[in-house]
Amino acid sequence: MSLKGRIQEDMKAAMKAGDKSRLGVIRLIMAAIKQREVDERIELNDEQVLAVLDKMVKQRRDSIKQYSDAGRTDLADAEQAEVEIIQGYLPAALSDEEIAAIVEQAIADTGAASMKDMGKVMGKVKPQVQGRADMGAVSALVKQKLS
Repeated sequence: MSLKGRIQEDMKAAMKAGDKSRLGVIRLIMAAIKQREVDERIELNDEQVLAVLDKMVKQRRDSIKQYSDAGRTDLADAEQAEVEIIQGYLPAALSDEEIAAIVEQAIADTGAASMKDMGKVMGKVKPQVQGRADMGAVSALVKQKLS
């Protein structure tokens, strides 16, 4: 079953179970997927759905930081609950060692020698870590290795 199909089935299950908080988050996910499909006039595959989910998690992490800085722990907790539900659809996170190995391999494959080659390296790394690692941290690691 595709990832989108799994999300739709979970939405039906949440409706039947009366789990309003989970249902709300799943509806947000479906709305984001449908919005992208309408905008681009395509049917999203699993990789593209993962990109949508990854973006949603990133947005919520930014919100959590802003709410925490403003002292609104109630809102930060609500966002964190959404992150946990969304992450249930993402593949298991990569360890720091696995990310470092992927970056090293990409640098070797592209022959990158300086910061000018960062785009090539990130282009090779991104498909391998999409949805499984924080892209900001990956980017920082690539910068560190290339400088």
